[in-house]
Amino acid sequence: MAALSCTLLIALTLCGEFVRAQDQVPLSPSLNAPSSIPALGFGTWKLDNSNVSEAVSTALQVGYRHLDCAAIYGNEKDVGRGIKDGLDKIGLKRSDIWVTSKLWNDHHRPMNVEDGLDHTLEDLGLEYLDLYLMHWPVTKSIISGRSSPEYVATWRAMEQLLDTGKVRHIGVSNFAPEEMRKIINRSNTKPYVHQLELHPYLQQVEWVQWHKDHGIHVTAYSPLANLNPIYGSPGGSKETPPSLLNNKEISDIAEQRNCTNVQVALAWGMGRGTSVIPKSSHAGRIQENINSSECHLEEEDYTTIETIGKKYVKRFNNPSEQWGLPLFEGLDGV
Repeated sequence: MAALSCTLLIALTLCGEFVRAQDQVPLSPSLNAPSSIPALGFGTWKLDNSNVSEAVSTALQVGYRHLDCAAIYGNEKDVGRGIKDGLDKIGLKRSDIWVTSKLWNDHHRPMNVEDGLDHTLEDLGLEYLDLYLMHWPVTKSIISGRSSPEYVATWRAMEQLLDTGKVRHIGVSNFAPEEMRKIINRSNTKPYVHQLELHPYLQQVEWVQWHKDHGIHVTAYSPLANLNPIYGSPGGSKETPPSLLNNKEISDIAEQRNCTNVQVALAWGMGRGTSVIPKSSHAGRIQENINSSECHLEEEDYTTIETIGKKYVKRFNNPSEQWGLPLFEGLDGV
């Protein structure tokens, strides 16, 4: 499907819809807590189950201060152990780091939202989250197992969490433009963050700009594209682009800037104003990823990477067929 149209962008801002949504005023559990989401985070999706805790602890020890988690990842207890171990080893407090987690589809009924949060907090061994996201704009029935596009009532229930002291901010993930319009028009709280699939092969330039225009921060998940083996084997066509490790344009930039291909991709993501959450279970790669903050790109590099985004438009994470629902309507790569 074509990129987000100007007509749709305009439609989302008509009638003062965004005026109704108020900025979040979180109840900060600590005056020392990070005031905004750190640009470089550590992802925990599909971490090697044998060393989740070790990987999280290592990430904190080498300098990460932003961790991205989710109930559906099934590893939050191990992540919690890693957080405790890492903080103990570097002498920091919980309030020195930013922790995000996500509400899964089977807890979308308003009466179940806080219960979902409580389970996550218990598993992580934490008293609060810096950010709690609605993972998908999809409700999965616990009884029938069927999925349906219900999310407005869920968002209203998430708004109430801001008064509990258990979350500092709330946001969403994987929403389409019309879905964003609905929750903002029908609630009092604008999402603080929208987490999206973003990488050189799915740049979503207009959609990212829309969020900037409306004061909503964007976090890029899968920022290294098809380096994640769950997305299948890289190729050389528009449908199966090459691995970022083998992309000639990225490699040329990496050589010129004395960086690795991975660091170029992450630096590009941060340089366009989004936060990025790469994951790895290997200490060497964890260190390589965090060193991307020292990879400095020039304007010509951004122009080159922009051409990559025009050559390849590939969305790797789209469960529309599996769930029997149209997701990402109006966006690139659908």
